[in-house]
Amino acid sequence: MKTPLYTGSGVAICTPFTAEGINFPKLAELIDFQIENGTEAIIICGTTGETSTQTLEEHIATMDFCVKHVGGRVKVVAGSGSNDTRAALLLSQAAERSGADGLLLVTPYYNKATQRGLVQHFFHIADRVNIPIILYNVPGRTGVGFTADTYKALSAHPLINGTKEASGDFSLIAETIAACGDDLHIWSGNDDHTVPMMALGACGLISVAANVIPRQMADMCQAALDGDFKRAASIQLRYSALLDGLFMEVNPIPVKTALNLMGWDVGVLRLPLCDMVPENLERLKGILVEAGLL
Repeated sequence: MKTPLYTGSGVAICTPFTAEGINFPKLAELIDFQIENGTEAIIICGTTGETSTQTLEEHIATMDFCVKHVGGRVKVVAGSGSNDTRAALLLSQAAERSGADGLLLVTPYYNKATQRGLVQHFFHIADRVNIPIILYNVPGRTGVGFTADTYKALSAHPLINGTKEASGDFSLIAETIAACGDDLHIWSGNDDHTVPMMALGACGLISVAANVIPRQMADMCQAALDGDFKRAASIQLRYSALLDGLFMEVNPIPVKTALNLMGWDVGVLRLPLCDMVPENLERLKGILVEAGLL
């Protein structure tokens, strides 16, 4: 039986950029905004943080800055996955040296490893670090996903704490929870799936929407943890248009655009991500107005 790395709402935080690199003062503001509004974990250098367009030096510096600025106020989970096991291990060990509380490791993308390869990849890393690991299942981006049997095999490692499930496969989620119990905790990786996943036993969320509505996502998760699923559902449904709208174009294009519209000045998207098409931008503005954010 393992204790979850955290419970409740964690934010997959955006990375603010300048023309020269990372805007660390702005990142500090974003982190403080999250902590002040009930977010239980900062997930740094994830997909929403545009890590795929960061240099290795930027990636490591961003993890290090986040840990230092958080200063133990909440958990810090560092994205350190790669489709190269050696690179993932290098980043994971760098995150550990920075003082991160845990790691977020996505399934290797593009090479489409077999299930046997996935087990060997994650065990190779877990055997060489000393902090908990959250796996990340998002086959729509990576081209490969876990089976429940693979989750069961991975749950045997003491440092593999759980998984961020963004497959949308509720049968897989239910089967995994039934097979693994408290040996593998589950966090929702899709904002709009959070309440039903927590009803099945997920312990929280790694959220895109929390970038713009951290208090609401924290309250929704807490209601679910308290067993008040009626209240949790009411919060999710209240913001359903926003949760959908933040994915009208590929993440993190809409959420970073939303932060800029709200006055956060988080900078541009890095190519190959680009500005929203005008009609989607107008739709997003309307959704933000409806949600009371503009």
